[in-house]
Amino acid sequence: MNNKSILNKSETDLARLDAMSDEDIDFSDCPEVTPEMFAKAVVRRAPKSQATITLKIDQDVLAWFESQGDSAERQMAMALKIYAEANKAYLNV
Repeated sequence: MNNKSILNKSETDLARLDAMSDEDIDFSDCPEVTPEMFAKAVVRRAPKSQATITLKIDQDVLAWFESQGDSAERQMAMALKIYAEANKAYLNV
């Protein structure tokens, strides 16, 4: 592990970067962004705070979330958040 302090001042020449225009940036080593990349994109927001709970769910529900390829816990939390937001007005909460 690197014991170098994270409080060290950055060696980046911020004044030079600030003075650069968009045309001065070299993108030659960056892959082209395609519409297909955006079609597969997923918007994720960092949670404000989280609580840890124990929850019993049906095995087939867990298997489905696990089959989606991302963290099952994260996907379930996101699904519950979407459900709660969609029902706030209805539940008058």
